[in-house]
Amino acid sequence: MNTNKERTGFHHIYKILQAQHGIVRTADLVDLDIPTTYLSLMTKRGELERVAWGVYQKPTLLEDEFFLFQSQHKAAVFSHETALFLHDLTDRTPLFFSCTLPSGYHSIVLDESAHQVFYIKRKLVEIGVVERQSPHGNPLRVTGLERTIVDILRSRSRIEDQILFDALKRYARLKSKNIELLYRYAEQFRVQNILRPYMEVLL
Repeated sequence: MNTNKERTGFHHIYKILQAQHGIVRTADLVDLDIPTTYLSLMTKRGELERVAWGVYQKPTLLEDEFFLFQSQHKAAVFSHETALFLHDLTDRTPLFFSCTLPSGYHSIVLDESAHQVFYIKRKLVEIGVVERQSPHGNPLRVTGLERTIVDILRSRSRIEDQILFDALKRYARLKSKNIELLYRYAEQFRVQNILRPYMEVLL
């Protein structure tokens, strides 16, 4: 291996670690055409530890469970109660993750886990998806404010009443809310008749 190439490879990994708050994935290296053997070398030297398949982090870091989850389940979008937490629409820290996946997607790992998985038509999955930071500062794919409100109304039989009511009240108080967009999503997901009475009371 050429020494200059080796230095360049490690340099790129250090930059990724800095940008992703101490986490690097094999997929990050593949995108840059860097051999993943660098990760094995850094693990042997104690600079990294493997925390999941294809995911490594600095040994001194607290585990970013949100980022780790999405690194393992790339098709998953954080939604429902997890999205409420990430948007500060609930005070409850999730004990397990809620995520949305396209219909037909199957994961034995998810099926056998305690995570709450919602399936929806493939064409609807990406509607209203935004990027938010994890508590550790890493980028996550999450349903936006309005899409999250619509989702919890669609799935209200699986959401505690108190969590739903608190989220709606917090949303109604937000200056950044977009009522026009909320009603547009409500129509797309066919919950406009459920949403309207709540909004008439809260707004």
